[in-house]
Amino acid sequence: MKPAQPITRRRFLTLSIAASAAVLLSGCGFRLRGTDSMPRLPALALEGNDNSALAKQLRTRLLQLGTEVESGAPWRVTLGTPSLQERRIGTDGRASREHELTLSTTLSVQQRETNAYALNSETLTTSTRIRVSDDDLLNRETLFQEAEQTLTRQLAQRIVERLANLEALR
Repeated sequence: MKPAQPITRRRFLTLSIAASAAVLLSGCGFRLRGTDSMPRLPALALEGNDNSALAKQLRTRLLQLGTEVESGAPWRVTLGTPSLQERRIGTDGRASREHELTLSTTLSVQQRETNAYALNSETLTTSTRIRVSDDDLLNRETLFQEAEQTLTRQLAQRIVERLANLEALR
């Protein structure tokens, strides 16, 4: 039988932080969301800029959730042209620099039968920050492409969440 090892300070702090985080998160009503927590959406028609990477990602996400995407659906979802904006953060030194990338689009949701809008040109955005070296051009381009793909997935998810929270679609 091994003698019990004393709790080290590092282990004590780790356990204390984990326990505190669990108590705080449970106290504020936090719970993990999965696909089961998303309400079922009615059939939707994607219109507007429906050939962009965002529209393709949104269509894929909706189909994964079991939502029908068809041209004659009772609800029309009109996507604007996605806009990617880059903002440099920091000084103009030769070292690596942080960049903030923001992807945004407009979203309208209209009932086909009555032409009533549940959403009219609402702007949705998502952003991220990446650190890149201006000297490493090959790696720089790859980092920007990966960040843009991640932003596209995030924005598609935000659109799905926004659609799920619309009372008119329930």
